Amino acid sequence: MVRVMQEASANPSSIHQAGQHARHVLETARRQTAAWLGCESKEIVFTGGGTEASNIAILGFARQRPGTHIVTAAIEHPAVLNPCTQLEKEGFSVTYVGVGRDGVVDPDDIRRAVRPNTVLVSLMHANNEIGTLQPVADVVTIAHNAGVAVHCDGVQAAGKIPVNVRALGVDLYNISAHKFYGPKGCGALFVRKGTVLKSIVYGGRHEHGLRPGTENVAAAAGLAKAAELATASDPALRDRFEQKMLALVPDVIINGTGAPRLPNTSNLCFSGIEGEAMVIALDLRGFAVSSGSACSSGAVEPSHVLMAIGLSRKDAKSSIRISLGASNTEADVDALAEAIAECASHLRKLSPEYSHAG
Repeated sequence: MVRVMQEASANPSSIHQAGQHARHVLETARRQTAAWLGCESKEIVFTGGGTEASNIAILGFARQRPGTHIVTAAIEHPAVLNPCTQLEKEGFSVTYVGVGRDGVVDPDDIRRAVRPNTVLVSLMHANNEIGTLQPVADVVTIAHNAGVAVHCDGVQAAGKIPVNVRALGVDLYNISAHKFYGPKGCGALFVRKGTVLKSIVYGGRHEHGLRPGTENVAAAAGLAKAAELATASDPALRDRFEQKMLALVPDVIINGTGAPRLPNTSNLCFSGIEGEAMVIALDLRGFAVSSGSACSSGAVEPSHVLMAIGLSRKDAKSSIRISLGASNTEADVDALAEAIAECASHLRKLSPEYSHAG
């Protein structure tokens, strides 16, 4: 990215030599990103991140058909749920399909939710809190048989598992660079050839008329390079960590277990302990974990994802998410497991709820 900023700083829409060099760098990044996702370069739109891409996909598709119906899942990221809420204000109806205790949508529930006036189904590829993988290809078949388009939020999946949008069959699929070690503030949206979107931001004709404004060439190049370097995560470390948790800590629940999950994500419920207290205790020991989605930090309400899979408010607030990265080792997860065991023991001694339950 530094090299691109130094050597291709011109506006890629300019016709002079410097501008055309920047255009070449941008289009090279587009081709690389497309190859990574299994599509054509002209089907890739660079965006300012995954949230913007989801908004372009959902609002840009739905607003061509005002007053109709959309189907999505109750466990979607706010980048999907909030555009759906906005569409409800504009006269759309939205069905929020529930999930099982394992955090997976039943395709038959999608089938039952689809109506004659349904125009779009939006289903995430992988959940950002519990890591469960959704049956996207099955849902695509159901939706397409009913003449309904499918958007898939792939932000959490891309870079952790192999993704091929052709194999999935989706019409719209978005990713975010920072989820696979690329730059923050850069994403991409796959728009299947023939899928028509209406711009939700007004300006120039950049990015096929869907994302006005001078393109961030360096960020696009960074996304493409990160995609080139990305390797699918190995579930061995996650499994090792979870086995240690079950062995070291009494009354721990692994949320989403039993379902296909991302290989790097573990969501744990510790009875009698506030999740935020555990986050703080581990932070003081040098471990950065989360008590929910980073996008919801500071929220006082329990996770809507954990509530959707049937946890009580208390248990939802007693859960934390562990995300393992490419640089983590067996020694790292062993040290984390030991630290959690010690923190859990200490915090439960201070918890009248856990003492009473025991």
